[in-house]
Amino acid sequence: MKATMERSNVIPVSGGITVPRDERSIGTILIHAGRLTFESAEKISQLQHGQGIRFGDAGLQLGLLNAADIDLALARQFDCPYLVPSESKVDQQVVAAYAPFSLRATAISVLRGQLMQRWFDTAAECKALAIVSADRYEGRSFIAANLAVSFSQLGKRTLLIDADMRNAVQHTLFGIDNRSGLSAMLSGRAVADAVIHRIPGLLGLSVLPAGAQPPNPLELLGRPLFPQLLADRAPDFDVIILDSPAVAKFADAPCIAARARAALLVARNGTTRMSRVHGAAEAVSLAGALVVGSVLNDF
Repeated sequence: MKATMERSNVIPVSGGITVPRDERSIGTILIHAGRLTFESAEKISQLQHGQGIRFGDAGLQLGLLNAADIDLALARQFDCPYLVPSESKVDQQVVAAYAPFSLRATAISVLRGQLMQRWFDTAAECKALAIVSADRYEGRSFIAANLAVSFSQLGKRTLLIDADMRNAVQHTLFGIDNRSGLSAMLSGRAVADAVIHRIPGLLGLSVLPAGAQPPNPLELLGRPLFPQLLADRAPDFDVIILDSPAVAKFADAPCIAARARAALLVARNGTTRMSRVHGAAEAVSLAGALVVGSVLNDF
């Protein structure tokens, strides 16, 4: 006589308390994240089954969960990496990392979708994109950082390169060391594995900081080591985003865009002059890069 044992869909803990066996359930995710105790999960589960409502709604009704808890669980349930401010060094300006369902992050996701259609899915070799703007303080670095996070949340292996070696900010946004970075690589003093940083909590996202400010950024960008860097990294990444200096200030951005072969032009609503935008677009085009689109930044 062969005995069979049916697999239970709950795990007994103690005192009759059970939690869902499914590791992707909201209850289990929040228990593992330290947001919920076994006892609270059991109370929520009882109300859920008693009233025939969702686990999250039951938790909110009991006051044992809040909206942030639900967002965190949903993000992890659907493989959308999600950071908690108290647990990460990433700056909260990187809204896509902390609030992937917010208005700002949703706008970034829409932009990501358009770029997938216009550039990244057009050919296998279309992997790099420079983020450029006419002047400083137009949101270029904000867009670059959040786009990189958004692509990584899509499951794309993403590399963000801070190619603005004059006013670097990506190391600050992502809380990483900037003593060595792109400038060291382009001068032959560092290798990629030593200066590219994986960002904890954001699966698939890596950041190459600008590094120490060199006296000759444009000359470094013009060296063969720069396109070689992009070619060498291409097999390891699906998307490479490059931050850059202001087009109107320096000649670096058109050079960076030319190496990437494409650029996204950022302007700030109510601030950027159209003549500046046209000038930046013309400079990038003359360098041989395709302007795949423009963003009017309201944030």
